[in-house]
Amino acid sequence: MSNLPSEFLDRLGQIIPAGEFELVKESFSSPKKVSFRINRLKAGDEVLEELRSLHPKSFDGLDGVYFVDSDKKEALSKSRAFVEGKIYIQNISSILAVEALEAKSGEKILDLAASPGGKTLLIAQKVGASGWVSAVEPKKDRFFRLKRNIQLFGSNTIHTYNKDGRAIGKICPLMFDRVLLDAPCSSESKFHIQNPKSFSYWSLRKIKESQKLQKRLILSAWKSLKKGGVLVYSTCSFAPEENEEVVNFLLQKEPTAKLSKINLPLKRVQSGLLSWNKRSFDNSLQKCVRVLPDSLIDGFFIAKIEKG
Repeated sequence: MSNLPSEFLDRLGQIIPAGEFELVKESFSSPKKVSFRINRLKAGDEVLEELRSLHPKSFDGLDGVYFVDSDKKEALSKSRAFVEGKIYIQNISSILAVEALEAKSGEKILDLAASPGGKTLLIAQKVGASGWVSAVEPKKDRFFRLKRNIQLFGSNTIHTYNKDGRAIGKICPLMFDRVLLDAPCSSESKFHIQNPKSFSYWSLRKIKESQKLQKRLILSAWKSLKKGGVLVYSTCSFAPEENEEVVNFLLQKEPTAKLSKINLPLKRVQSGLLSWNKRSFDNSLQKCVRVLPDSLIDGFFIAKIEKG
């Protein structure tokens, strides 16, 4: 573990419960199993027959979600089922963010930082043909990747926009039933010692830069949300600056924002922190969830916020 930045590990030790810390550390060096879900926009359970040789195992608590061993990753990505868009390779943490959103049939949903589109497609699956999904991505290369994925995996309810998410609140005020903001972040949960590039750009400065953008995005997301609507804010970072501090910022700015409890089919989760670096947060932050990583699941932070 010496390859990871020592400052990152020191901070992680202050964030993660002592009894979980060693398992979390191991997740940065262990081979990662590969999860996928059946894309019910194009296929049903029969697609599993095409993947029988890879011995997929189901993930309890999530419909149509499976995983294979790490050495089957290449075979899965080259399988006919994947090439034809019948399955979507996606980490379970990302799927859980959409599950927390609880999108309903016929609703109008905004995915504010949508590329590469896995969450967008799952939302479209949940809202059905009568729903509407707006997918926003500011960077052109990522935007075109988003469009390609939507075309391959198939949905007529998704409408893509190459826009800066910070402006959407003004452009589309009070428009959406639910908003997912899986915010750009320092991507700490993606670190792996076999891929030094994954953490070579990490710094406290990077975290602070991400936080500035995240605060503007969460305000924009909030403005676009209807009264009575739900906003799910998530990141793949452990940093409280990018998680609890951003959510607490919204609570201070918007008195009608109320955190809701999140129920996930996982055993290894941690409640949101109530303080960090001598800063205290609203007591309701304990309703947030920090997903603890292992050889299958990436670390993730999820907050569910209702607009009163």
